[in-house]
Amino acid sequence: MRRLLAPIAVILVSMTAPAAPEEVVVRPPDTGAALVNPMMGWTLYYYSNIPTNYGSKLASTDTMDDFPGLSSVYFRLPWAYIEPQEGVFDWSIVDGPAQRWIDKGLQIALCFSSAESWLRYATPEWVKDAGAKGYFCTGGKGVDPEGNLWEPDYNDPVFLEKAERFVAAAAARYDGNPNVAFVDVGSFGVWGEGHTFHTSQITYPAEVVKKHMDMYARHFTRTLLAANDDYSFQGDETIAHAREKGMTLRDNSILVQPPPRSYYHADMAADFWPRLPVILEHEHWRASQERGAWLPEVFLRAIEEYHASYMSIHWFPREFLEGERKLIDQTNLRLGYRLQLREARWPQSVPLDERVAFASTWANAGVAPCYPGGFPAYTLKDAQGGIAAVFVDESFDMRTLEVAAPGAAPERAASSSHGFALNLPAGEYDVFVSVGRRDGTPVIALPLADADGHRRYKLGKISVNPKAQP
Repeated sequence: MRRLLAPIAVILVSMTAPAAPEEVVVRPPDTGAALVNPMMGWTLYYYSNIPTNYGSKLASTDTMDDFPGLSSVYFRLPWAYIEPQEGVFDWSIVDGPAQRWIDKGLQIALCFSSAESWLRYATPEWVKDAGAKGYFCTGGKGVDPEGNLWEPDYNDPVFLEKAERFVAAAAARYDGNPNVAFVDVGSFGVWGEGHTFHTSQITYPAEVVKKHMDMYARHFTRTLLAANDDYSFQGDETIAHAREKGMTLRDNSILVQPPPRSYYHADMAADFWPRLPVILEHEHWRASQERGAWLPEVFLRAIEEYHASYMSIHWFPREFLEGERKLIDQTNLRLGYRLQLREARWPQSVPLDERVAFASTWANAGVAPCYPGGFPAYTLKDAQGGIAAVFVDESFDMRTLEVAAPGAAPERAASSSHGFALNLPAGEYDVFVSVGRRDGTPVIALPLADADGHRRYKLGKISVNPKAQP
């Protein structure tokens, strides 16, 4: 016996044994919706070094709720803005606007730079006055005693001592904070990017870069740290060191130049993405367009080759949303992970004194693993919408799903059986599916219809019958 019920495919299948109960089979389609999930998504740049770029121009009430897939907000600022006097910290420049998005359930990300191409003292001037060595520079020309920029000597002991105290203060505030998605190792190089091309143009030994990575690793022990691919200009071993320290890779060079130099380091990502989310930053949107480097097909290809989980909004976000809506929608189908329930099965009816079995088939249609992991759960709700029972398949972790090219994600099957609670009333219940913690708390948004507002999705019904009389 088969029945097909819209809007999702629900099939009642007779079991092979004549007396066996019918089975409900559901094959729900992917809705195509943008998903906001842990360890992935679009990152809005509230500050991109200069305080007026970019999200800082939004009205205080505009949190870009209409930007599909927005999961985090990035605050990249010079160190001098946070610690204008030694030991005196002004965190409000971050914490004030950050709360607008934290209140909406989003996360933030942080980068504090020690050198800028537009600000004389990105490292606070009091650090130089305390005896730290450095260089005056002219942007794009290198060391210049008459230059308008000051860059610290990144190996100077006074600078390193003061920088470490700052990093320790930042970690005391943000390390392990569930509102923080990641923190860049930003103390080396112009804009926190790990190179000196636009400042002194001095190349440092790899050991100096490692000191900066170690400094962050000593203090940020619980929050994800990101190392820029451009650290490799100080030696390839810098990237290997970042990996050894448990950091992820960040590449800020996507679509800066036209093809064939649209990006350089997708090969580096291969050492990171199987374990940790890779972060991409594209060139300032308008600047990329003006130099003929902005090609949507190359943008999408970069996401594939890096297996990227985070992508920047490196422009004024409303303008970017209006100009690139099609590309944003395409990106959301592949960026990070995308867990698809291909099929679910359970008995149409089951007595209270028997175990109930659930079977399912899953695939990850994204480019990256489901880093936080999660277990499938089946929730029964009564006629009033109250939760009556929760069954978790702890044998199946979504982290184990493999990734593949578009449309080629391999499927994996899961099955589990569960006993009913002794006090569960007999009756008809709605069946919901979710993915999350071992206790049945939903965590991961799925591309399914009929959501209950708490990341559970209605699949169908089950009849729980009274216990058979002895």
